[in-house]
Amino acid sequence: MENFRKVRSEEAPCGGGAEGGGPGSSPFADLAPGAVHMRVKEGSKIRNLLAFATASMAQPATRAIVFSGCGRATTKTVTCAEILKRRLAGLHQVTRLRYRSVREVWQSLPPGPTPGQKPSEPASLSVLKNVPSLAILLSKDALDPRQPGYQPPSPHSGPSSQPAAPTSKRSLGKPAAEEGSAKRSQPEVGAAEEERTA
Repeated sequence: MENFRKVRSEEAPCGGGAEGGGPGSSPFADLAPGAVHMRVKEGSKIRNLLAFATASMAQPATRAIVFSGCGRATTKTVTCAEILKRRLAGLHQVTRLRYRSVREVWQSLPPGPTPGQKPSEPASLSVLKNVPSLAILLSKDALDPRQPGYQPPSPHSGPSSQPAAPTSKRSLGKPAAEEGSAKRSQPEVGAAEEERTA
C-alpha cells in the first residue's frame, strides 16, 4: 500500500438487525430519551470526555450515559467508562460488542515525472474492513441483570475506600541506602576507626 494514499473512510451500509446497524443506531433499544451519548474517537482527550460526562451525570435529570467507540478507540472507551464508575458510585453497566463494516477508498500516487509521457488517471482501490465497535451503558437506575454484558455496581463506595498503596520503599520501613539514591553513603563504623588508627 506504499503507492496508495487513503482518500476517505466511510461506514458501509449494513442490513440492520442486532449485529449491524447504521451509524445512528444504538445497541440499547430501550434507552431513556434523556440519556447522554458520548462518541469516543481515536483522537479524543479522556480529560475532556470525562469532564463533560461527570457534569452531565451530576444533573438529576440525566439517568444514563452511553460511551461508544469503534476501532482503535475501543480501549479509550473502556477507560472512560471505568474512570466514571470510580468517580460515581452505584452505576449499573451493560456492555455490547458489535462489528461495523468500514469502506476505505485508496487512490494510487502518481508516478514520478517522466519526460514525454502523459500523466495517467490514478487507480482507485476500495477495501471493506470489519472493525470492532463497543458501547457501554452506565445507568443510575437498576438494569436487568439477566441481559448479556451486565455488571452490577462495585461493592466499594468510591476511590477513597481502597487503602493507598505505598509509593516508595522508605514507606515500607526499608532504609534509604537500599533505594539506590544519589545520597552520599555513610562509612561503616569499623572502617572509620581503621582510618583513624592508620
